[in-house]
Amino acid sequence: MTDATKHGKACAVGINHVALEVGDIDAALDFYGAFLDIEVARRSDSAAFVYFGDQFINFAKGRRQGPDDRRHFGIAVDDKNLARRRLEDLGVTFLDGPFMDFLDPWGNRVEITTYAKIQYTKADHVLRGMGLGHLRKAPDALDELRDKGMGPET
Repeated sequence: MTDATKHGKACAVGINHVALEVGDIDAALDFYGAFLDIEVARRSDSAAFVYFGDQFINFAKGRRQGPDDRRHFGIAVDDKNLARRRLEDLGVTFLDGPFMDFLDPWGNRVEITTYAKIQYTKADHVLRGMGLGHLRKAPDALDELRDKGMGPET
């Protein structure tokens, strides 16, 4: 039993998926597939489910609101510079600020980050299954995890 469960609350384990509203499913798969190695698990005219190992993005047809300002989601990649080059080849304009943020063609704000430098950690067996078993966390990310009691032993 976790401390949260003891207090009558469910314990959040992680984010299973993000749902993004897009104007066209095929166009969304083409756009994201141009800079990310994606696995389309299911698709229809109104939705597609794109997996990144044990997590996924659900593209849902029907965006009606304007472009996102601060609301965003982040995608951790193995090679941020390669992602930047591919996005530049697509003509993507990066937003001002300290991060590698951009708006997709439907106004969804996306932040690209490097897996090695963030606290978020995939299980070793999931990384191996994705062909990314070589990825390692940067010392700063490991220190941040250790400070929370979640890092590997030194």
